[in-house]
Amino acid sequence: MNKPVRIMPCLDMQNGRVVKGVHFTNIQDAGDPAACAQAYCAAGADELALLDITATVENRPTLLEVVRRVAQVVTVPFTVGGGIADAASAEAVLEAGADKISVSSAAFRRPSVIEEMVKKFGPQRVTVAIDVDRNPRLPSGYEVYIDGGRTATGADAVEWARRVDGFGVSVILPTSKAADGAKTGYELPLIKAIAEHCSAEVVASGGAGTMEHFYQAVEAGASILLAASVFHFHLIDIPELKRYLSRKGVNVSLSNLPAS
Repeated sequence: MNKPVRIMPCLDMQNGRVVKGVHFTNIQDAGDPAACAQAYCAAGADELALLDITATVENRPTLLEVVRRVAQVVTVPFTVGGGIADAASAEAVLEAGADKISVSSAAFRRPSVIEEMVKKFGPQRVTVAIDVDRNPRLPSGYEVYIDGGRTATGADAVEWARRVDGFGVSVILPTSKAADGAKTGYELPLIKAIAEHCSAEVVASGGAGTMEHFYQAVEAGASILLAASVFHFHLIDIPELKRYLSRKGVNVSLSNLPAS
């Protein structure tokens, strides 16, 4: 039987608070990370992502005290990313209570770090995030960006995903700058291309605005559905999303939903 498709609210963090922007800018406060995490667990989230969005550009590690606070209240696996530069910083985050780590810029700059982490922690605990923007001059039409979406690399996003997949990671998390926070839908051709070329699970990230967008991402090959704005501001709530997807024939877990 296929593994259920998972719903993964994303807590983008800045200065210890949950924030949300559009196209990686225009940041708004969205609450306390531990309180948000607790609420999402109660609402039926299957996993959580906690991303310290300015750690890399501020050249500092992830805020471990926030990871510890979140770890104390969550009841689902949670992935932490941002500021993880090597196996030592990844280990610190896992020891603080995270179930998985997500690495992006450091992985691109030194791909051997992916291999080190997979070997040390196991493939199930390593996610590689890939920030992308559209670039019609590249074979896939998508270019890899690093430093929180600030630095263009000239590298083709699907080629990089294939290379990442070769290291044996369990999850690849591509986020489209063009779609991020815009609520116009996920970058479906990108999800489809990575899902077709990689054995890792693909996270749909960036652009969800309607329940149909989540269904389209599943159809494109995503098995983890990540969103922030629509959940933070209650445009879509997890129980109604899961019931919608279930009616569309998607295998989702309904057992962790609150009693209606």
